[in-house]
Amino acid sequence: MVNENPYRALPSVDSILSDERVHALADGSASAVTEIVREAVELARISVSQGKRPPTEDQIVETVIGIARLAFQPSLRPVINATGVIIHTNLGRAPLSDDAIEAMAAVSRGYSNLEFDLEAGGRGSRFVHLESVLRRLTGTEAAIAVNNNASALLLALSALAQGGEVIISRGQAVEIGGGFRIPDVMLQSKARLVEVGTTNRTYLRDYDAAITENTIALMRVHASNFRVVGFTDSTTIVDLGTLARERDVLLLDDIGSGCLIETPQFGLAPEPTVQESLAAGADLVMFSGDKLLGGPQAGIIVGRADLIDKLRRHPLARAVRMDKASIAGLAATLLHYLRGEALDKVPVWQMISMSLAETEKRTKSIAREIGAPAKAVDGCSMIGGGSLPEEGLASKLVAIEGDGAYLTDLARRLRTGDTAVVGRIERDTLLLDPRTVRKAELKPLATIVKAALAAS
Repeated sequence: MVNENPYRALPSVDSILSDERVHALADGSASAVTEIVREAVELARISVSQGKRPPTEDQIVETVIGIARLAFQPSLRPVINATGVIIHTNLGRAPLSDDAIEAMAAVSRGYSNLEFDLEAGGRGSRFVHLESVLRRLTGTEAAIAVNNNASALLLALSALAQGGEVIISRGQAVEIGGGFRIPDVMLQSKARLVEVGTTNRTYLRDYDAAITENTIALMRVHASNFRVVGFTDSTTIVDLGTLARERDVLLLDDIGSGCLIETPQFGLAPEPTVQESLAAGADLVMFSGDKLLGGPQAGIIVGRADLIDKLRRHPLARAVRMDKASIAGLAATLLHYLRGEALDKVPVWQMISMSLAETEKRTKSIAREIGAPAKAVDGCSMIGGGSLPEEGLASKLVAIEGDGAYLTDLARRLRTGDTAVVGRIERDTLLLDPRTVRKAELKPLATIVKAALAAS
């Protein structure tokens, strides 16, 4: 007797589509639902080809509903960051202040004066909305902001150094996140990279000896996400500024993190600030908007008015310009600094300045709410996000111990729930750091973890 073909037991696409539960999904998106049903049936066929029993029609319908639930929802969604990494690149870097979020929403709900001069009643420029506050904050002559700091560097080199030489320390010809390499940016801008010194030691005399009639600029790139220690020596931005003036070349300074506040007051190593770089004689300073500045993704360039004007007029400026929402969010963030309220209102600085006593209070409350096996332990929060490498802040953490498989499953449950929670696993312990959890998220965090533990 010939065995019955198992594939014949699978329902047809039309049969699945006629199910009331599937039919209810098709309002306004019938073609998308049909494709999902075909995908579910194909998954069933693959299962059968692997020797498994054919799923029932009801099981395939459940698969369709599951696929649709994912397909009809945005994949980008909020996450509770309990990792203790304040500027977490994979989790969206800097969270925004309430004022920044409201400013972005306000200009996005309707129309705005993005490129319209309300006083003159004619065409305006989107660049003016940020320049005034940046000038007041940093003392710079002029400013421009683009969509990220990689774009800022590419624009500056393309507009000012194309066909010429740019001198940089060999230890600063680095690669940062996402495969972004300084030599590749130089190549794209058609500026010629001239490396001087060695990986660990570069002196002022190295720069001086390399300057030729083709030299356009000296450039410093801050090692924002790594640190070279031991037998090292580097040239200060002050000395580079003096040399640039003496030899009549430009000084470009990529400081990376966009720090406007002195970091040693929080027990951290000094981070280059925009103000220090300008005071040292940098002609242009470039930095990110979404790192220590604490705003939306942006690349900000401040410095000499004549150079900024060249950047504005370069064709690349249009390709890398910011959108209206990002401009509004960045402007609102900068205003926090201008008003002297950054520590109170910019989330990045709220977290950095949070006292150990406050982290302990939060940790004990969360651990008490969760119950056993959660407990409070000593730990460390990290700055992260290409800022202050290896720098940490003493903190109190919620710890849940267990073997590897148990913790892996628990961490997965936390990540894939209706509200995603991301912590970190160290030495057979799941750690949750309340420093990076916003106040409104503290109670939901405890509830979610408690439920995940019960399910495990």
